[in-house]
Amino acid sequence: MPLARRLTLTDAVAIGAGSMIGAGVFSVWGPAIGAAGPWLLLALGVAAVVAFCNATSSAQLAAVYPVSGGTYAYARAEIGPWAGFAAGWCFVIGKTASCAAMALTFAAYAAPPGWQVPVAVAAVAALVVVNCFGVTRTALLTRILVVASLIGLAVVVATGATGADAATRAPLPDVTAYGVLQAAGLLFFAFAGYARIATMGEEVRDPARTIPRAITIALIGVVAVYALIGVVVLLVLGGDATGTTAPLAEVVRAAGHPALAPIVRVTAAAAALGALLALITGIGRTSLAMAREGDLPRFLAVVDPRRQVPRRAEITIGVIVIAVVLVADLRGAIGFSSFGVLLYYLLANGSALRQHGDARRYPRALQVIGAIGCVVLVSTLPPLASLIGVGVLLVGLAGRFVALRLRRRGIRT
Repeated sequence: MPLARRLTLTDAVAIGAGSMIGAGVFSVWGPAIGAAGPWLLLALGVAAVVAFCNATSSAQLAAVYPVSGGTYAYARAEIGPWAGFAAGWCFVIGKTASCAAMALTFAAYAAPPGWQVPVAVAAVAALVVVNCFGVTRTALLTRILVVASLIGLAVVVATGATGADAATRAPLPDVTAYGVLQAAGLLFFAFAGYARIATMGEEVRDPARTIPRAITIALIGVVAVYALIGVVVLLVLGGDATGTTAPLAEVVRAAGHPALAPIVRVTAAAAALGALLALITGIGRTSLAMAREGDLPRFLAVVDPRRQVPRRAEITIGVIVIAVVLVADLRGAIGFSSFGVLLYYLLANGSALRQHGDARRYPRALQVIGAIGCVVLVSTLPPLASLIGVGVLLVGLAGRFVALRLRRRGIRT
């Protein structure tokens, strides 16, 4: 059964923005400033360029293949089944780790010490239930959470812009070109989510027109928000940003408005929830597409006849995310997620590069720059995260090989 096309342009933009705002904007500035120092905005620009190139590739592909699955479906059609599986597997494992990271981020802002893990588990369970009630409810809740997040970020910008005092902040660290690239890799995590719109291509109205517009609008809006926040953090905290895990709450306090810090904490929690909600939705759709092709158990390919959502896939992803929350920490989840996401977009650029004729909407140079950018940013990740990522990718490829062999012998998988 196909999914229902219910999402408008506004819904799609909200889901894309909700996937980005909250995926790092409330926590990434400390490590990024530690790596890039005064060149933070240059690092942000590098991350934005790579994200834009990747987004145009996703938009070009989604206009031709308006189905669930995102780059899994695109790479499968343009390159081949193995490339499609690799893209889908990287997306599922990377974004599952992202879900765990967002749940832990939410709990860090919303829960008292000692209660972070139970609260994170409860958040995942609650949002899976929301998704199971239909995609329009998902879009509505995401829109509400995005608005709440933007209100909190507006408080940070307003207080920081009037309270900067260069004499009281620590000096910025010295940096190298590698440090700027490393910061770009960290900041890219805060952008990851713009292609969530494409993974829901089967549920968007007039997808050939809506998806490219929604991706572009969401990305441009988020880049502008991040640039404002980055300037404020640099002006107010300077080098002090590297020593805090909640830099935006610290901006408000350092600017002389500690009473407003709870507002930032509440909106940070809302942003993390918005990102988590959209992430679970996107992974469920990619899992559905992979299950339809037999690359994941076909049990997950069932669409609920009443709500018209992939309920089995949503629930399964929720259980796995809860398991990751119980065993992983935030830093490990982010590093592993970045590995999977960058490889996913590398395959997206490769798929878009192969398109010809009327399918082409953007210059090939954008896909080349995007692919090179993904490779460069992957090279800046911590070695342990990369090694674990390679291992899990190989396990997935080996699993597909075994499943295909069994299928050829007539054994169902």
